[in-house]
Amino acid sequence: MQSILRAAFTLTLLVVAVLLVRMLWLDYMFSPWTRDGRVRAQVVQVATDVSGLVSEVRVKDNQLVRKGDILFVLDPARFHYAVAQAEADLLRAQAQMAQAKARMAASESSMAMKRAQAARRASLAGDVISDETRLDSASVAKQSASDYSADVAAYSAAEAAVKATVVAQQTAMLNLMRSEVRAPSDGFITNLNLYPGDFATAGTARMALIDSHSFWVYGYFEETKLPQVHVGDHAVVRLLSGGEDIQGHVDSLASGIADRDNPTSNGDLLADVNPIFTWVRLAQRVPVRIHLDEVPDGVKLAMGMTCTVTLRPRGVR
Repeated sequence: MQSILRAAFTLTLLVVAVLLVRMLWLDYMFSPWTRDGRVRAQVVQVATDVSGLVSEVRVKDNQLVRKGDILFVLDPARFHYAVAQAEADLLRAQAQMAQAKARMAASESSMAMKRAQAARRASLAGDVISDETRLDSASVAKQSASDYSADVAAYSAAEAAVKATVVAQQTAMLNLMRSEVRAPSDGFITNLNLYPGDFATAGTARMALIDSHSFWVYGYFEETKLPQVHVGDHAVVRLLSGGEDIQGHVDSLASGIADRDNPTSNGDLLADVNPIFTWVRLAQRVPVRIHLDEVPDGVKLAMGMTCTVTLRPRGVR
């Protein structure tokens, strides 16, 4: 009887162990969790809108800056000269427009007088004025009208030149203002490699700023676990560095990943399938974007940190 009890007890323990191992295996294989998580953030590549020598760098590496803070300054001398040149060009254009306006007014007055003379002489009888004089008056009136039209065109050109110089002046002032490069958002300066004396080219990034309000997590879930992942599911993020858990939720799931075994052929654009087959087939990992709802005080987030992501159905914490 004792032998039977021992055998039954041993068999029971074996069955329980097998069930526990199977449950652990199924949980490992299919429950929505992953240790392959990465903290991500928006990285702003700060570039200048104008080119010039860097005269000041007003931030330090890893410094927290606020939106609108001056990051670095380009040598403003050339931009001040450009503003002065633009203002001088504007004054000259305004003077030329004033002269053109005066000529147009004089031409208009002369045209009115010549037209009145031509009309008066045309009404006189033939014994008072000769036909030649009458024709000459009409010709002079037509010439004065042509001169007036030319003066009107010259005034329009001078007015357009004034508008162009105003735009040039505003552009020069804008360039002067843009010589002070400001932070586009709150964030952290990272990997600073800019110093006074460097030359900054317009459109070339010279500084990286990590937006402090843009942190999220990418959890790379195996494809076998994706059926249990839904948008809105509650997420618990545990940083490898330790500390309190970070609460979040599933924001979105990626709709595609690169297929390394099926690159596009460079010649005829047909699929170039790798003929090598491995017997061990690993599940592909698909990125799942996790929005961070609550970041505890004192938790330091840095782009690229490793974390574990565990999902629960919506409403279950």
